[in-house]
Amino acid sequence: MIVGLTGGIGSGKSTVADLFRAHGVPVYNSDVEAKKIMENSDAVRKAITTEFGSAAYTGKKLNRSVIAQEVFNNRNRLNQLNAIVHPAVREHFKEWYEQQEFPYVIQETALVFENEMQGNYDLVLLVTAPEDIRILRVMERDGVTREQVLVRMANQLPDKEKVKLVDFVIQNRNLNTTTAKVAQIHDQLLWQAQQN
Repeated sequence: MIVGLTGGIGSGKSTVADLFRAHGVPVYNSDVEAKKIMENSDAVRKAITTEFGSAAYTGKKLNRSVIAQEVFNNRNRLNQLNAIVHPAVREHFKEWYEQQEFPYVIQETALVFENEMQGNYDLVLLVTAPEDIRILRVMERDGVTREQVLVRMANQLPDKEKVKLVDFVIQNRNLNTTTAKVAQIHDQLLWQAQQN
């Protein structure tokens, strides 16, 4: 069974993913893997260089600031990048998934609904947190301004829309409550995986 784990920026997806990992659940982090693929896959590197020019890489290292400038506030360029990276990540995930033996796996990915990927999952789990907490978390984590965080948030579907589309919601305000909620959902997912 494949469970999609999503949530807006600063909601605490990685914290929740780590809590599932602590239960032995295999978790695939799409963002982390996408970054590796952009640097390690010759085909992807070639496609990005063709699309974004040789400045996209410094040696074999992705030049993140060049790419960020290209795609930031430019939906068209972002779509072009996604069209290169997403299929490669999907393929890599499939290979990874086939090697797992746990009753279910989790794919952590930020933009499930924005990229219309909900069809790839048996169930989707949403991590939410109050907006002011999310803004503070991202400002601290990425060293950015409140305005920069709000711009990023504007590219994501609001939580109130996503809540209607998912199977589980974890309110990630404090670690104890979140830990208990993850344990409860984990038991439910194990049960559901056994029914399939």
